[in-house]
Amino acid sequence: MTDLPRPSFHGFEQLPLREYAERAYLDYSMYVVLDRALPFLGDGLKPVQRRIIYAMSELGLGAGAKPKKSARTVGDVIGKYHPHGDSACYEALVLMAQPFSYRYPLIDGQGNFGSTDDPKSFAAMRYTESKLTPIAEVLLGELGQGTTDWVPNFDGTMEEPSWLPARLPHLLLNGTTGIAVGMATDVPPHNLNEIVSALIRLLDDPDASVTELCEHVRGPDYPTTAEIITPAADLRAIYQTGHGSVRARATFLKENGNIVITALPYQVSPSKVIEQIAQLMRAKKLPWLEDIRDESDHANPVRVVLVPRSNRVDVEQLMGHLFVTTDLERSYRVNLNVIGLDGRPQVKNLKQLLSEWLNFRSDTVVRRLNHRLQKVERRMHLLEGLLIAFLNLDEVIRIVRTEDEPKPVLIARFALSDEQAEYILETRLRQLARLEEMKIRGEQDALAQERDQIMALLANKTKLKKLIKDELLADAKKFGDERRSPLVERGAAQAIDETELVPSEPMTVVLSEKGWVRAAKGHEVDPAGMSYRDGDGLLAAVRSRSTHQVAFIDSEGRSYSALVHTLPSARGNGEPVTGRFSPAAGASFQTLASGGNDDRFVLASTHGYGFVTRFENLTGRNKAGKAMLNLSAGSHVLQPAQLANPQTDRIVAVTSAGNLLAIPASELPELDKGKGNKIIDIPKAKLSTERVVAVATVSPGNTLLVRSGQRTMNLSFKDLEEYLGARATRGRLLPRGWQKVDGLAVD
Repeated sequence: MTDLPRPSFHGFEQLPLREYAERAYLDYSMYVVLDRALPFLGDGLKPVQRRIIYAMSELGLGAGAKPKKSARTVGDVIGKYHPHGDSACYEALVLMAQPFSYRYPLIDGQGNFGSTDDPKSFAAMRYTESKLTPIAEVLLGELGQGTTDWVPNFDGTMEEPSWLPARLPHLLLNGTTGIAVGMATDVPPHNLNEIVSALIRLLDDPDASVTELCEHVRGPDYPTTAEIITPAADLRAIYQTGHGSVRARATFLKENGNIVITALPYQVSPSKVIEQIAQLMRAKKLPWLEDIRDESDHANPVRVVLVPRSNRVDVEQLMGHLFVTTDLERSYRVNLNVIGLDGRPQVKNLKQLLSEWLNFRSDTVVRRLNHRLQKVERRMHLLEGLLIAFLNLDEVIRIVRTEDEPKPVLIARFALSDEQAEYILETRLRQLARLEEMKIRGEQDALAQERDQIMALLANKTKLKKLIKDELLADAKKFGDERRSPLVERGAAQAIDETELVPSEPMTVVLSEKGWVRAAKGHEVDPAGMSYRDGDGLLAAVRSRSTHQVAFIDSEGRSYSALVHTLPSARGNGEPVTGRFSPAAGASFQTLASGGNDDRFVLASTHGYGFVTRFENLTGRNKAGKAMLNLSAGSHVLQPAQLANPQTDRIVAVTSAGNLLAIPASELPELDKGKGNKIIDIPKAKLSTERVVAVATVSPGNTLLVRSGQRTMNLSFKDLEEYLGARATRGRLLPRGWQKVDGLAVD
């Protein structure tokens, strides 16, 4: 077998894979940042938006034109300038036509262009029609006046503008959002009059600080009339740093005892808010609310009616709760990250944005003036040649008639330039015959005057500033409007505690041997007499209230908690506790307790150790629970006993051998968690056969019930003095026949 020839890589660039991947990803990142996601500071547009606006102007779809099918525009855009998906391009077009998405829409859409309920419910582009709005003239008006650079399109067959010569800072007027590789932009919309006012201030005082500019730009101005509740100091901080967040809150009024929501935050759907409130009502987390209605129509785009259960409902408190739990209040991120005039992305503060845009506008005006100056001078040059031709018309006609190449003869005879001679030859004889010397000289004088004015503007920065200022004020007068989003400083909304929303009712929580839990109304419930699943029975029960929490303690000494009113009804078999919590493998739930946060409980193990703790320590939101009672090998957790008064109560412990000990509750330490101290002594030699059966707390005036089989011994608080002893002692044996104790209870 012959050896195959080795392949030759002559003429190919060889790169390590790591270097190639790094370069390719960097190129892709720069493309996404510069050509897709981030806007250019000058015209405030992303490439797809710029191409849509330009393509529509090329199609003659101005504000005064008849609209054309959106599919026609999209076809031109993706066919000539933007070779990407038609659906993404159409969605960008729709966004610029939605008055609830754009503060100053650039496109006038006819047909279904979506709604506030569902902005993406717009019709297909073959059904809708569109044209430009009058304010789009601000972006396009100076396009053909030498104000922008032109670059080849993607296939080099035609040219497109690198940017649009915006007469206003569109970036701040309509804002934008975008996510690039490793960076994002979130520029909120603003009021045109406020932005122009700040620009005028900056033209008059270039050293104005951000704080001074904030006297004009008071905050974002969204298309909706919802309130902006961010404090003025926080808004100033956003404009100083270029990033932060703005909070907007729905507005409402009281009408015939009802609450009427009249405006929603930017990009919040009425149907979504209604669904959020309805879910709270179905979950019984809004007992103060009886009904909700959507009465929105064309006259009232947002009118959501909330019907309280009674006139006694605190409307402000209820709405505060809804502001926290629904989209009636929303936060918007601000990140003024844009591509500057140097072509680099950067987070800029308000002054940097306005100053850099004024530089852009100044350069645009200078280019426009120079372009016009060139046209004026060229026209004057041509008129000068035309005047010579008019004064020597007979000679010009003779040369044209007799010479084979009249142009060089005309140039030599009358000292004309090539351009002048060409213009004379292209002029129709009929036009030359009508020309009058006075008209030519009159046009020359007008052009000379215009030329002098332009040159004076270009030579004087003060006059140039005044021109920019006058044009800004003219556009503000033409397109400006009142602020829509009122700036109102309000305090932070507070959610109503869930327990306050639930009526306080007596409840009995029942835990079965197989770990099923349920809650029955009332305290006169017989847990043992309830029905259980086959092979299951009562493990533990505790009296509680619907507004309290219940704590479950497993065989590892970990505690888990849930609100009592969220537990399933006792009409069924309940639900497994493991469905709510995630105990360790092999762990089982053994007991439970319930009370207020400041209630004290005695936690103890069958080996006789325990401590006092507040009920709050037993609660938590962790599904995996929290470590509470450290159990030694072979020991188990006992049913917690509630202390009424740690100073006067007695803690009673009884062992399986019949030893009963009563100690003052003050002798047991109060801990957050741990093993605790020894309550009653069980000799180490007997730990394998003897255990603590139960622990109870007895207050003065109460009676301790010692249960042994079917019999019950009653021990009053005074009777317990016979069993009173020091902590960690053996206590005293119960009378003969009562030493096999099944449990303790207090009456």
